[in-house]
Amino acid sequence: MSDSSTVRVRFAPSPSGDLHVGNIRTALYDWAFARHTGGTFVFRIEDTDQARVTPEYIAAAVESMRWLGLSWDEGPEVGGPYGPYQQSQRIDIYREWAQRFIESGHAYLCYESPEEAEARVGRQKAAKEPAGYDGHSRNLTPEQRAAYEAEGRKPVVRFRMPEGTTTFHDEIRGEVSFENATVPDFVLMRADGSPLYTLAVAVDDVLMKITHVVRGEDLLSSTPRQIAVYRAMGVPDDQIPTFAHLPFVMGQDNSKLSKRHGAVTIGQFRAGGYLPEAMCNYLALLGWSFGDGDREEFDLQEMAAAFTLDRVNSSPARFDPKKLDDINGVWIRRLDPADLAARVVPFLVEAGLLNDPPSPTDLETVAAAVPLVQVRMVTLKDAVDMLGFLFVSDVTIDPDAAAAVGGPDAEAVLKAGLGALEAVDGFAAADIEAALRAALIEGLGLKPKNAFGALRVAVTGRRVSPPLFESMELLGRDATLARLRAGLAALS
Repeated sequence: MSDSSTVRVRFAPSPSGDLHVGNIRTALYDWAFARHTGGTFVFRIEDTDQARVTPEYIAAAVESMRWLGLSWDEGPEVGGPYGPYQQSQRIDIYREWAQRFIESGHAYLCYESPEEAEARVGRQKAAKEPAGYDGHSRNLTPEQRAAYEAEGRKPVVRFRMPEGTTTFHDEIRGEVSFENATVPDFVLMRADGSPLYTLAVAVDDVLMKITHVVRGEDLLSSTPRQIAVYRAMGVPDDQIPTFAHLPFVMGQDNSKLSKRHGAVTIGQFRAGGYLPEAMCNYLALLGWSFGDGDREEFDLQEMAAAFTLDRVNSSPARFDPKKLDDINGVWIRRLDPADLAARVVPFLVEAGLLNDPPSPTDLETVAAAVPLVQVRMVTLKDAVDMLGFLFVSDVTIDPDAAAAVGGPDAEAVLKAGLGALEAVDGFAAADIEAALRAALIEGLGLKPKNAFGALRVAVTGRRVSPPLFESMELLGRDATLARLRAGLAALS
């Protein structure tokens, strides 16, 4: 339709809660398409339903986009030539267009009361007919309208759906057709003068010069309504935005992804310790392929350089939490240790392990400890369990871990280890390792895999921890010896 240099694509959520991964997958594809074509990425807030779309949810949506690194060229906090970019601030524009449609005959006043609408739907159901407006107010005479208004009825504005067929080319699905007879006349403005989605979205697309609408498959059925409004606004067919409807995101059970599948919102994943780099990487794979063999790991810039709509699959995509974990682990291992340390600090603070703000000493400990666990971490939140023992005065012993290493050798191991460490000078990891190997492997004749388990549990509370000798060095002589003595007392 348009030259690639003129591409304008929009992400237009109605944030009635935290943004769902399906919303963000759409935003990601919109962003990548705009960046790949050198076009403009517009971020627009659709908040005509102000009972559900609150300022708090709007602020959270903006913050989620910033956290993910999906910068926008026009929209909230940025502005632009076609603002405002929040529908609640554009009400007068929608009312003006609704009035224009009435005057041009593309819309009409409908006086159906809520009770009459309910009765109509009941009749349609009883007759097994599709529910939808029956056109009763389509051709009212001035006298009929006056009679309704004399009753105190407040009309809605309905769009007069034209006869015929609406056919358009979808960049993902090919040619799509709807018989207009199956699309009943729809409401543009409520009786209180507030606009509905179908009016606002079409008006905004035209006035903001949107060239491509890349959005979820759930909105496919609303496309003939939008095209009808575009045409009523005087948009020629060759200037109607190009559509691309993305496949559904499904759960592992092949049903549409929802909260019953676990975490599904960006806020939940962020709180769970997932990296924005990993979220964007994984969500990009839900319906799109990089095109370079089976490559599955890439950053936003690499995605933008490779992104085209023709590699978006029309089949539903399945959300696999394990695959997300794998990719998150890859991105954690890619981070510079200092960067990773900074990212785990808020999780340690939230868990009550560090003060807010943390002390310089605690920050130094985190920085020294993070490289020891980086290769084992799946999420940032793993640092709480892996490093928590370093920031508490008394470690809590995991009962399963204690049972696993509490055999007949445990007391001898703790006694020998305690004695060896009491004699160590300097308490560096290398000195700790030499002393413990001499005492346990040479002195007690234990195999390495059996020699250190009881020590690890006594010091860290867990069977799996950062490397033991380095952990003891970070913990320090006094705390390490105190925990070994406590472990011996517990066995006794």
